[in-house]
Amino acid sequence: MNRLQDETSPYLRQHADNPVDWYPWGPEAFEVARTTDRPILLSVGYSACHWCHVMAHESFEDTETAELVNRLFVNVKVDREERPDVDAVYMEATQAMTGHGGWPMTVFMDHDGRPFFCGTYFPKTRRGNGPTFMQLCEAIDDAWRHRRDGVEDQADQLTEHLRRRPNLTVDGNRPRIEALARAEAILIGQHDHRWGGFGGAPKFPQSMSLDFLLRQHLRTGSSDALGTALHSLDAMCAGGIYDHLGGGFARYSVDEAWLVPHFEKMLYDNALLLRPYLHAWQLTGNASYRRVVEETISYLLRDLRHPAGGFFSAEDADSLDATGHSEEGTFYVWSLDEVTDVLTESLGEPAATAFVARYGVTRSGNFEPSAAGGSNILFLPIGAFGADSDDPEMADARRVLFEHRERRSRPGLDDKILTEWNGLLLASLAEAASACDEPEWLNAAIDLAEFLCRELKGDDGRWRRSWQTHGGARHAAYAHDHATLVDGFTRLYEATGRLRWLEEARATAVLLLDHYWDTVHGGLYTTAHDAEALVARPKDLMDNATPSAASTAAVALLRLAALGSADDPTTERFTSAAHDLLSLLGTVAADSPLAFANLLAAVELDAGGIREVVVPGDRPDLVGVVRSAWRPSVVLAWGERGEGSLWADRADGFAYVCEGQECRLPVDNAADLTDQLAGP
Repeated sequence: MNRLQDETSPYLRQHADNPVDWYPWGPEAFEVARTTDRPILLSVGYSACHWCHVMAHESFEDTETAELVNRLFVNVKVDREERPDVDAVYMEATQAMTGHGGWPMTVFMDHDGRPFFCGTYFPKTRRGNGPTFMQLCEAIDDAWRHRRDGVEDQADQLTEHLRRRPNLTVDGNRPRIEALARAEAILIGQHDHRWGGFGGAPKFPQSMSLDFLLRQHLRTGSSDALGTALHSLDAMCAGGIYDHLGGGFARYSVDEAWLVPHFEKMLYDNALLLRPYLHAWQLTGNASYRRVVEETISYLLRDLRHPAGGFFSAEDADSLDATGHSEEGTFYVWSLDEVTDVLTESLGEPAATAFVARYGVTRSGNFEPSAAGGSNILFLPIGAFGADSDDPEMADARRVLFEHRERRSRPGLDDKILTEWNGLLLASLAEAASACDEPEWLNAAIDLAEFLCRELKGDDGRWRRSWQTHGGARHAAYAHDHATLVDGFTRLYEATGRLRWLEEARATAVLLLDHYWDTVHGGLYTTAHDAEALVARPKDLMDNATPSAASTAAVALLRLAALGSADDPTTERFTSAAHDLLSLLGTVAADSPLAFANLLAAVELDAGGIREVVVPGDRPDLVGVVRSAWRPSVVLAWGERGEGSLWADRADGFAYVCEGQECRLPVDNAADLTDQLAGP
């Protein structure tokens, strides 16, 4: 038994029974490495990672391999989702050394944490020209014992690279609104006009880029931006990356046509994809986009929600097949006979025949057959999702197959609750609940916010990163956690009118700027000033699978400042920090929109301006006008009356449309408010 059995991370606990003598990341492992003069083998992954499971089964569960690594190294396991700071530092080293990254990440380093050899997955048996994992370990040991000078030189070079900062400065120049047209043109040029999305296989959803294109259409009327976004949204919800029975999206597609997913389902992907589908419905009125929102939220509430209100991190790609073996995709794939038999028994042969034809189920399968017992992934032709929405026969068939699938062995559940990812969902749930007038969703958002405040905030008032039922809250929160909380609490205030959530947003924003702001160069460090010191201090700049701390903070701080009092120094501090982030990154964002798509939302808010709508008193009809359309440049203050200039001299029963807290004449009816919001 190694030292991982008491960890809160399901990924670490998956390795608790390995014969490898694992340590969690911490001073004990480094001290043992120092006193025994052995290098550290760092293995980084996450619980829903298929290739992490493969390397675990091949090597870490193998007694021969374990004997070798236990003798040669001090072995450390890290969950990248709990420790994104550790992951970021060593992933940068891995990419610098190999030209690519991925998980599992395999790093060899000295007792000071300086890496000298990096890679990802290494097989147990030889594949191609690369070494096996055991051959690699023996070569590392030989270099450590007999060529230490070369190891030191390599560690020096990699560490110097990690500590080198990008040449970015706050110069006061923020991008103008015209920069967004350049970003739009670049994105459209990178669009896959046949299958949707951007680039080739593997293909990721790029939800933030799609949302940017929808905003461009809303602001400028660009038909190209709208067409590009809708084509991608149509292709994804029709493809196998979308779960046509249970709702929700898989992590990515391994092919360019969205057919074959990497079957893991992540909380953050689904939280982020809610936004462009919601906004597409608001823009077009197409009910199929709302159906995606409804089914995705239903999936999250049904399968990823903790009874106390928080949301789990992920469902695995792998689950057990009929023989008890763990295989990727077992839960989701079908044989023709199984689909036909299940539907014929419940709905009759004509319904089965129609479903098989509609969803591409064939005798030979529609993708590379696997040991999972089936080789069909349910999918629709691009554009057919909407037509299917109106077909009650198809709805009945999906229900029957869903109920049958529920009896299968479920994918593994990563039941840790991460502050950052829950903050992303909080913002999406609050916005969707308001736009769709769904009280159940709003109650879920409130329960989620209450859970975060109760379980993830320490007695010292500082936020924690991760929570798990049997271990409680662990690890100091990061800049990402704070930024998504600011955004989530602000949007929950707008959805409920309760000042408590605005106050939570402001308090969290102050913590973010107090503890993470780079007072020399500007921007946000990933870790707090008083956090554990790593070999380098990471600073997250680009949007990736999740939005960066910088872009999320820029958007959230601008919106939060617009809801504050103009004469409050804290409000000015929020605005100034957002401006500095835009000055630091805004110019490169327009030229690299896939890497800075979320930051473009902050560019639009800053350059285009934010409108504040204040509705004192009990006027649900006026609040409903604001919510009746997608208005990304509007913030809403209503419900409990606040203090300060935004609320001063505002009479009950009226709506005030303001910009920079300079207001137009108040209106007391829906028609006039609609006109004011539609005008320049």
